[in-house]
Amino acid sequence: MAKATNGVQSVERALDIIESLANADGELGLTDLVTATGLPLATVHRLLTTLVGRGYVSQAPQSRRYLLGPSVLKLREPASRLFGVWAEPHLAELARISQESANLAVLDGDHAVYIAQVAGPRRLRMFTQVGNRVLPHASAVGKVLLAFGQREHAEQIIARTGLPRRTDATITDRAAFLRELDAVAEAGYGIDAGEEEEAVRCIAVPVFHDGRAVAAMSVSGPSARIDALEGDGLVAGMTRIATELAASLRPPRDALVSGAR
Repeated sequence: MAKATNGVQSVERALDIIESLANADGELGLTDLVTATGLPLATVHRLLTTLVGRGYVSQAPQSRRYLLGPSVLKLREPASRLFGVWAEPHLAELARISQESANLAVLDGDHAVYIAQVAGPRRLRMFTQVGNRVLPHASAVGKVLLAFGQREHAEQIIARTGLPRRTDATITDRAAFLRELDAVAEAGYGIDAGEEEEAVRCIAVPVFHDGRAVAAMSVSGPSARIDALEGDGLVAGMTRIATELAASLRPPRDALVSGAR
């Protein structure tokens, strides 16, 4: 993974290790990290010693393999807030083309949590409070986050939370919900057809970063209005805006860092 840039080499190498562990969704051994980063064994071991000491990496006591440490959690909340700030212009564009409220949500533990919203211009509009947490199975954003993640992770969440009924339209059967996730992954978007709240319909699309769905962008409104928008190419517009948001998240790898050695 090691990249040739004009940044500070030791910082870039430490970040390579952290990103490799994040991408692994689990534990990695020392040899795995050497392979993933392309760095010498001695360098990886030296950097791990520092990262473990600062709590950004931890070592499993039984297997002695490495995983992200608790200090990473200190960055989580401010990162989510910043993500919401970065997304606001894109959400505003989505609210403009849809004339409905536009939302951004991420997966946090077993819940989808809304981290940003731009209200639609209509007098009758849907409000989702930033910070609101919902179970994934009854929301369009939750379905997207599960469908475009690892199936094993989705099944673990379902096993822990169950599929409680929110409305008469909520999918409460496990096999039916897994088929729903397959349909979402194939279509490229998810729908909440009054499954979280009666007479409210939401459509969501994934926001990808480094090949992973890191967020879901949605529009929500009264069912009749969202149904009409579906026929007007709403999903295509949402996918375009989500792609533009994803592009804004990519770091300027080619930018010069003056004076960095």
